[in-house]
Amino acid sequence: MRSPSTRVLLDPERRSYWDADEPRPIRVHEWPHAPGDPLVVLSHGTGGSAGAMAWLAEPLSDAGFRVVALDHHGNDAHGGYHPAGFLFGWERPRDLTVVLDALEREGPLGPVGAAGFSYGGYTVAALAGARLDPVVVGAVVGGAVPAPDIPEFPDVFERLRQEVSPDAVAAAVARSGADLSDDRVRAAFLVAPGLGGLVDPGSLRGVSVPVEIRWASADRINPFDADARPYLEGIPGAAGREVGPAGHEDFIPPLRPEAPVRREVAADAVAFFRQHLG
Repeated sequence: MRSPSTRVLLDPERRSYWDADEPRPIRVHEWPHAPGDPLVVLSHGTGGSAGAMAWLAEPLSDAGFRVVALDHHGNDAHGGYHPAGFLFGWERPRDLTVVLDALEREGPLGPVGAAGFSYGGYTVAALAGARLDPVVVGAVVGGAVPAPDIPEFPDVFERLRQEVSPDAVAAAVARSGADLSDDRVRAAFLVAPGLGGLVDPGSLRGVSVPVEIRWASADRINPFDADARPYLEGIPGAAGREVGPAGHEDFIPPLRPEAPVRREVAADAVAFFRQHLG
């Protein structure tokens, strides 16, 4: 098994959640590759980590792809949890764009794909053109609309009110509807994607890259009707299928050390990116 190298990139355009004098850090994990390999960037689920995406990264790397995964600041198990990291999910696609910018400065990228699990599913959909509806986001963040439980951070909304000023929250919500697409991304693979109910349906109709979706039959965290269906039915040409019997936890190695569904979905991702990236 080949281990990834790691490094930390800094985004001077955004601040660290814990120290406003410091730039936002982005920890990058890159698996060994050969020059010219097509690139696939990976985004983890909420409260997860790049390492927890090894079940997808390693098969892609073994199949001849250059694989880069990253830890999303304030929302990853290694760097620590911050309420803004959990609730301001629209900052996550910008992390991937910063990483692509850095890699492109180092040399030609070639064809690029993106894959993500759960919150990461929304993240890569945003790179393809999905945008959040700031009115709905504001209602959820403000408590006017009930939000699903977040097991990794059960008091996240209370902590947000304690640690982030109302003006800063309002400014962040106003940014939530921004176009975060990245035209370098040629194909997107979404696994049990989240935030389907917060996405502007009109933005989905404008997605023009190939999108493939997988969801679990017994997923109670991101159930199909609430989360995967909006992407599947809203994105022109999107394809997908249910995998099961499985739940959301089956895609999280610390919770399910052995889960055949991960091998199945990883094989599907390899085939998808071979078709669309070469």
